[in-house]
Amino acid sequence: MEQKLFTPYQLGPIVLRNRFIRSAAFENMCTGNVPSQELEDYHVSVARGGVGMTTVAYCAVDLSGVSFDGQLYVRKEALPGLKHLTDAVHKEGAKVSIQLGHCGNMTHMSTCHCIPVSASTGFNLYSPTIHRALKREEIHQMVKKFGEGVDFCREAGFDCVEIHAGHAYLISQFIAKRTNRRCDEYGGSFENRVRFMNEVLDEVMQHAAGDEATGKRPMAVVVKTNMWDDCWRGVSMEEGIRVAKEIAKHKVHGIVLSGGTVSASPMTILGGAMPIKTLAHYMPMKTMWWLKAALHIPGVGPIMTPTQPFHELYFMQQAKRFQEEIKDVPLIYVGGVQSGDNCQQIMDEGFELFQLAHVLIKDPDFVKHVQENPHYHAGCGRSNYCVGRMYTLNMKCHECVERDGEKIPANIKKEISRLEADAKKSMAKK
Repeated sequence: MEQKLFTPYQLGPIVLRNRFIRSAAFENMCTGNVPSQELEDYHVSVARGGVGMTTVAYCAVDLSGVSFDGQLYVRKEALPGLKHLTDAVHKEGAKVSIQLGHCGNMTHMSTCHCIPVSASTGFNLYSPTIHRALKREEIHQMVKKFGEGVDFCREAGFDCVEIHAGHAYLISQFIAKRTNRRCDEYGGSFENRVRFMNEVLDEVMQHAAGDEATGKRPMAVVVKTNMWDDCWRGVSMEEGIRVAKEIAKHKVHGIVLSGGTVSASPMTILGGAMPIKTLAHYMPMKTMWWLKAALHIPGVGPIMTPTQPFHELYFMQQAKRFQEEIKDVPLIYVGGVQSGDNCQQIMDEGFELFQLAHVLIKDPDFVKHVQENPHYHAGCGRSNYCVGRMYTLNMKCHECVERDGEKIPANIKKEISRLEADAKKSMAKK
């Protein structure tokens, strides 16, 4: 079974050299919405470190779907840099995927250059911004943009696209009752609330299919979905299973099982606690003064981002429930992978593929280390410093920051030590 980790896997039309996939963790390395050399260097380092496939995160199908200035969106100016990146990753023997999505109301007019859109009109406290409901004709146009996005990714040299249908981004804003109050065919019943997702996946699968006559190569398609939203009026576990079954009907090549939302329950996604002082320290005063000020108020940070006790493989219990219900599409595990033993357990539980991010931020050679020592542990302390930093600077582990000569303020170091101690205690209890 240990050898299975390093055996090839047929993911739709492509073959991965092993079962390790770098998950679509936001890098913030695309200033001006085009890929940087730093982005390429990071993904090449992960590919060189042995993963079967690395995933670039994330690419909006339209400028209106960009939530941060350091994100990609479908535009011709990004093609040369992306093609250079995919060629470089392929030279290291890995496949390369890219996450396609639209953030919906999780942005601001200053970033997306329009009034943010969503399933329904409202106010997003976390941006903060008002947002408007997409009109029917705009929904149809958005569906087409997802298909065009697949063609863009193929032209850029990607092997696979990951459609983001979770975490309270646009597709899941249609699915969840808390964000969808529409009274037309896209709101109300479950069937109506998943209509937009189904139309997107129909379009995506059509564009991802190959065509020998034109030489258009087929692309693999995986979909990230929420097992549950873990928030008021969000998607429940039972409804999450229904959503996954809808996704499976499209004969996608894999379903990534995640949970939580970027607004109401972010630490469900990430595990552990948000490093509030780190987050506040790195936030730019000019554009995020309101949140920076709020985070300095005692007690506000934990209310905005409630802590989730960290333990390794923290989504396994929920993922096993989905495994019982979904049989005809490979399920891809993600969440809390820290060691070779974790990887082995995922295989033992019957998952064929899994994604990991934190350990590859700290140690891009994680896969090689596991191949050399099946019990290797990356030693990630799960302070989530990389998360607190990556929304305003580039994604980086605090150990790598110090190794590269960048100073970390004393109060941030203190927070890192405290959060890592808390995570260690939480794992010991588990």
